[in-house]
Order: sequence, then C-alpha cells, then structure tokens
Amino acid sequence: MNNKFSFKRVTLALMTGLCLSLAWCGAAAAADFDPGKHLIAVITPSHSNPFYKTEADTAVAAARKMGYKTSSLVHQGDPDVQLKMIQNAIADNASAIVLDNAGSDASVAAVRRARDAGIPVYLIDREINANGVANAQIVSNNFQCASSVAQHFAKTAGYKGKWVELFGKSSDTNAHVRSQGFHSVMDDIPTMKMVAQQSANWDQTEGYNVMQSIIQAHSDIAGVLAGNDTMALGAAAALKNAGMSNVPVMGIDGNPDVVDQIASGGNIRATGLQQASVMARMAVQQIDGLLRTGKTDKPEKQSVNCVLVTEKNADQVLPGGFGMKKK
Repeated sequence: MNNKFSFKRVTLALMTGLCLSLAWCGAAAAADFDPGKHLIAVITPSHSNPFYKTEADTAVAAARKMGYKTSSLVHQGDPDVQLKMIQNAIADNASAIVLDNAGSDASVAAVRRARDAGIPVYLIDREINANGVANAQIVSNNFQCASSVAQHFAKTAGYKGKWVELFGKSSDTNAHVRSQGFHSVMDDIPTMKMVAQQSANWDQTEGYNVMQSIIQAHSDIAGVLAGNDTMALGAAAALKNAGMSNVPVMGIDGNPDVVDQIASGGNIRATGLQQASVMARMAVQQIDGLLRTGKTDKPEKQSVNCVLVTEKNADQVLPGGFGMKKK
C-alpha cells in the first residue's frame, strides 16, 4: 500500500512539474517573441476609395505600433493582381496577411494558397464563399446596417411613395446582403413601391448616370436607397442637377463626404457607418495574439454592427470617416 501511495505521489509530482515547465516555457516563448522579425502584409482595393484607405492605414498603424514590419498593397479589385500579391507575400516570408478581398468566389484560391504556405489570412470587410480557409472573416453586419438605414428612410419618406435602389457589384456578397436588408423593411410597407433597381457597381459616376436615366422615367420618386455611399453621392448629384434636392438619398459606409452632406442638410440624409477602423484593428490584434501564442479563441466568422448616422450624430463621426469618436 505504501509503495503504491509513494508511486502515485511521485507520478503526481512529475506531472505537476511538467505542467509548470510547459507553462513556464509558453510564458518564456511569449516573452521572447520579437514582432520586429515578422512582416504583416495588408492588401486592399484602391486607396482612392477613402473606406479602403482607412482600412489599410489603420491596419498598418496598429501593426507598426506593436512593432511589426508592414507592407501595404492594392489589388484594384482584380483577382489576378490579388493572387500575385499573395504569392509575393509568401515569397517575402510574411507572417500574416490582412486582406479585403477581390471577390467572394474569385478570392478563395488565393486565400487557400496562403493557408497552404502556412500564412494566416484575416479577411476584413468582405467574406469569401468558403469556410475554414481564412483564419478569420471580420465583416460589417451588412444586413443590420441596411435594415437600419431602410427603417430611417421609410420614416423620412412618411412611409409612402415610390423608391429606387442602386445595387452594388453583382459578384460581391455584400451587395446582395445589403439589398436583402433594405427589402426586409421596405417590402413590408405596402404604401411604398420600388420602381427601379439598377446596379451602379459601387461607382460614383455610374451612380450619377444610372440615376439620370431613372429620373427620366420616374420624376416623382420619394427617395433613393444606395448600396454604398459612393453611389449615393452620384445619385444625389443627379437629383440636385434635376432640381430634385428635396428627394432624400441614403447609403452605407460612413464616407466623410457623405457625412458632410448629412451635417449640412444636403440630399443625403443618412448612412450606415461601417466601422472600418474597428475591423482593421481587430484583425491586427488577433494576428498579434496568434503569432505570440500559436492559438486563438476567436471564431472564424465575426460581425461588427454599423452605426446609423443622421444629422443628430454626424458631429460624432471621426474626421476621416468610417468610425465614431470615443465618448
């Protein structure tokens, strides 16, 4: 009996010592981690769009503040260019990639290429049509965003009249989710009727041209819901040129030019502000945790709610847009 008891005590002591040793080793490894030896590649669409510039600038600033090396690249919405940039990141021995992708289907292979090379990929803003390929997909709650904008739109229009929807790129998952969010509200209001739904491909010039054509057929519309702020700016300009400055336009993003219009009483009355800076910062913080510890407690799919911006809170938006001032 005593021998068995002694054996158990020795075994327990050895196991306890091993656990303490492993814990110490883990802590020591974390303490010895040098972020200056690691590169984080940030890849987004064109910085000519202030939303994407905010994403890139925030991610780079957050990574550099933590001591990481960074690169900031632009794929221009081209999947082939995106693939080359990811291949370059692999060749540069990047430790992680922050990516706002170039298409939900077309980007799957590129993200998988990075994963197969052992490089974690953290998607921001837009999802891909695959699970288990990216380490994280951190996106705006586009349905919540669009439905909150639609609710404010219907209230502003007095719950009556004809309305128009400007749709984003058909290849973009966000375009469809935002449209579904609009219709989850608008389709339940029998006194409001959609008379036109056309794509303007997220583009301001196309938004202007499409809106001009719609006005010719429907000069009595009560308002416009646009899938993003860039198209909303084009629609607002077309309405103003047609002498229809009283027709409300609402979009999604939190573009600083749109926020200025909201604050000054222009055609654009509201936007669903996507917190681009929050999503980019989340990605870098999670990458830092993964690189330091080799593990994460975060799910792959993560959603960040939008903030409805109207004239009542437009002064609380950050100067560069796409984020709210801390209270």
